[in-house]
Amino acid sequence: MKVLGIESTAHTFGIGITNNNKILTNIRDTLTTEKGGMIPNELADHHNEVKHNILKKALQESKLSMKDIDLISYSEGPGMAPALLVGRDFALELSKKHNIKLIGVNHILAHLEIGLNTTKAIDPIFLFCSGANTQVIAHEGDRYRVFGEALSIAIGNALDKFARKIGLGFPGGPKVEQLAKKGKLIDLPYKVKGMDVDFSGIITKAINLYQKGESVEDLCFSLQETCFAMLIEVTERALAHCEKNEVLLIGGVAANKRFSEMLHEMCKTRGAKAYTVSLEYAGDQGAMIAYQGYIENKRKQKEFDINPRWRIDEIETFWKTKT
Repeated sequence: MKVLGIESTAHTFGIGITNNNKILTNIRDTLTTEKGGMIPNELADHHNEVKHNILKKALQESKLSMKDIDLISYSEGPGMAPALLVGRDFALELSKKHNIKLIGVNHILAHLEIGLNTTKAIDPIFLFCSGANTQVIAHEGDRYRVFGEALSIAIGNALDKFARKIGLGFPGGPKVEQLAKKGKLIDLPYKVKGMDVDFSGIITKAINLYQKGESVEDLCFSLQETCFAMLIEVTERALAHCEKNEVLLIGGVAANKRFSEMLHEMCKTRGAKAYTVSLEYAGDQGAMIAYQGYIENKRKQKEFDINPRWRIDEIETFWKTKT
């Protein structure tokens, strides 16, 4: 089954095509800015501007035409409504024009499943860290369960917020990572509440210290070390609670090499296996939406909407064997 997936939840518009569980192509375009962050209407304008060219490139690279596509899937949520609508509307347009079945899928669920498809992880604790989401997840019973999450701002947005405030532009995470390589540790707030983390205080403190003249390199290093340590702590706790022996790091922040290194160190001390999704599938992209469409292809859907606040624990994973 050949599936065309459309991703448009935030700053990236992507189209991927899969043939069963094989990824044929994964084309995307990401909006970046020198100042400010993600403005919803600007995201929608960007997605509308690039969507036809992205589709053309995806079909060319896969050496397919729309006549070869058996199913179209799109990111129904969670995400930013104006951006989601562009993807939904484009999917509807293509579905009606070419008479192809259409389904909407959960963006976070797609991150998890593409991680399983492209690594050797079998039944891990998922540490999902992106711009808008930070969650510790595991599959239990008939669905994925959220065992811990960010109480305020997600880790990706936290790093981006700090980067914007000090003039690094958007997205700021990769720039913070590079500057951190030259820094040393300074004291910043460490806030873990049970299985949840809170990054709001640490970002406020870091911005205040920057305004007082603290070294940018030291602040970037300390932000990473402290925030990542908080996430590793709750992940280690989830490993013990769920009695699992694997961790899979997914989401855009998985591209951070220091984060992956810290996770692997923790797992090594516990005798667990650590996996990090490859850079190609860490951030938002259409291949994961296509693959999610494939594994949910037996599902019938009559209404095609968006769900900006769609939680993963609301979805029954009918395609998985119950554990």
